[in-house]
Amino acid sequence: MAEQHPFKWRHFQADIILLCVRWYLRSALSYRDLEEMMLERGLHVDHTTIYRWVQHYAPELERRCRAHLKTTADSWRVDETYIKVKKEWVYLYRAVDSRGNMLDFFFSSTRDTQGAKQFLLKTLTASHTSEPRVINVDKNAAYPKAFAELKAEGCLPKRCELRQVKYLNNLVEQDHRFIKRLTKPGMGFFFFQTAWRALQGYETMNMLRKGQVQGVAKGDVGGQVSLVATLFGVIA
Repeated sequence: MAEQHPFKWRHFQADIILLCVRWYLRSALSYRDLEEMMLERGLHVDHTTIYRWVQHYAPELERRCRAHLKTTADSWRVDETYIKVKKEWVYLYRAVDSRGNMLDFFFSSTRDTQGAKQFLLKTLTASHTSEPRVINVDKNAAYPKAFAELKAEGCLPKRCELRQVKYLNNLVEQDHRFIKRLTKPGMGFFFFQTAWRALQGYETMNMLRKGQVQGVAKGDVGGQVSLVATLFGVIA
């Protein structure tokens, strides 16, 4: 059965929808900011409509981009950062390689061995990641336990080494900044799932900006626009 057109029954043109979704996921804008920006273009788009677009198309953007990601390096930097949901802090696990390219990300309500294990397993099974030679983590005690369990289960190669050296994780800690910058205008999230959908879009657009998608170089904004349009079957 053919896949249903992603913009069927929408009241606005596909290119307008993708424009709002891209701008929201790429820049530190609120939904009301985008409502005003569209109004300047003569388009009356309510901020709640843009919110629904982001919630629907951000996870879809990630799904469609996954198959086009470039292969990453075998040295991993793993860390977690905090995201506020309904006035409570939850955890976004993130990993980059030695070149600063995003490996994967995972949203969890807990910061424990199970959360670390689920994240590492998700990263290991991603189609674009290389088998790790070394995994650099901070002093969080959950990582050695998760690492040992995954090794015992045969999920990690025997030669893989775990290193707990804080300064080696500066690369991923610096990379957290873009997430903080994007979540600030919205003053936090109200639900775990709505936060996760937006975060999927933030991370995907960041990978596009870094040049991690095949055929689009770092800094090639026009290429990013064209790729997103192509992924959704829209003429840019």
